[in-house]
Amino acid sequence: MSDSNPSSAPSRTGGPRLPQKSPNSRRNAILVIVILALVGLAAWWFFGRGSGDAQGQGQGRQGSAGSRSGQRSAAATGGGRSGRGRPSATVGTAKVEQTDVPLTISAIGTVQPTVTATVRSQISGVLKAIYFKEGQLVSKGQALAQVDSGPTSQAVAQAQGTLARDTAQLAVARMDLKRYQTLLAQDSIAKQQVDTQAALVKQLEGTVQADKAAAGTAQINLGYTTLRAPVSGRVGLRQADIGNYVSPGDANGVAIVTVESPIDVEFSLPQAQIGQVREASRSGTLPAVALDQSGKNELAQGSFLTLNNVIDSTTGTLKAKARFENHDGALFPSQFVNIRLQVGTADQAVVVPVSAVRYGPNGSFVFTLQSDETAKLVNVKTGATVGDKIVIAKGLNGGETVITEGADRIDDGSKVTLADTSGAGATQGANGGGQHRRRNAAQGDTQGGGQRQATTSP
Repeated sequence: MSDSNPSSAPSRTGGPRLPQKSPNSRRNAILVIVILALVGLAAWWFFGRGSGDAQGQGQGRQGSAGSRSGQRSAAATGGGRSGRGRPSATVGTAKVEQTDVPLTISAIGTVQPTVTATVRSQISGVLKAIYFKEGQLVSKGQALAQVDSGPTSQAVAQAQGTLARDTAQLAVARMDLKRYQTLLAQDSIAKQQVDTQAALVKQLEGTVQADKAAAGTAQINLGYTTLRAPVSGRVGLRQADIGNYVSPGDANGVAIVTVESPIDVEFSLPQAQIGQVREASRSGTLPAVALDQSGKNELAQGSFLTLNNVIDSTTGTLKAKARFENHDGALFPSQFVNIRLQVGTADQAVVVPVSAVRYGPNGSFVFTLQSDETAKLVNVKTGATVGDKIVIAKGLNGGETVITEGADRIDDGSKVTLADTSGAGATQGANGGGQHRRRNAAQGDTQGGGQRQATTSP
């Protein structure tokens, strides 16, 4: 049976016959050639036009790579101290000032009332009335509550009755003694009878004295049925209600009264600062300022009061107190506050903004601006911080210009550009906008044929 496929038919010479191409395969080949031609045309259209720009970009990239290579070489040889090969950074500056700076000690304290009095009943009984409102300001001696006075009133009446009876008996005994003494003078009775009557008078006098004391005690207990404020201050929430049985042994009492003006703040000082505080307090009163927990808002002004008499051996600190008038009630009992105690003044101290001080392995340092618009690294020793200023104890003399913004992008000897302080330029430079402008400039140079290159320090 013969094969119907002509490509597989045996050749006339008897050898194997080569396969022949079909018309479909020729059409596919032509279609592939056309597609490749279109792709090549499109590639020439998109990439051939920018050949000159690509050449400029290559030159720009070569210059940038050279700059980075120079930076790496400088960092490897000198630790980046010279700042050569790095683009100039936009920075903000400030003048070094000399001014009087208060020397302060900061601590965390707790507000404490000068007096905290718990109002308790001095006698046992049922609470009949409450005369105060919670949170009310009360005066010393003002009635706050009333305990049932019935039993105490009866005790007063009983003591007064006993006193009256014994007083009458004493009067009769004295009259009898006077008669006996007259009869003894007439030698009508024995002297023993007179002595016995005199002893009876003395006995009754003692009884009357005891009765007077008992009557006074009953009267005092009657006064205790009215609970009064022991001090002038603010009364808190009531601890007992009408109808409750109260007694002197109650732990919470009926109410608590606190004295809030003046008021104290207790804080702890490290034992290393005790000598400084004691020496400063000998020369006069030390001003103290109470701040809120954030340390930004001032609550009250007062003065240092006293130090405790013993150091806490577990913490190495000593408790201290400052007193505030607190007329406006800004300080509240048990409130946590920040205390700033002034212990002296540094005259004409050198100060810089806090943002100008940097910290490294060798300690604190600042960058100063030189006349040739380069940055110089200066090691400094810092002191007290007051607001947004910090004291420079060593390293600066005053009058220099320090870099406050952009210092993280420069090294010792780096070329810098001053920020535009006219408006938006300064803000943009402070927030790193200078780098954004330099990138835009580099793109513009590339589009212009690579005629301009990024500016680097000499």
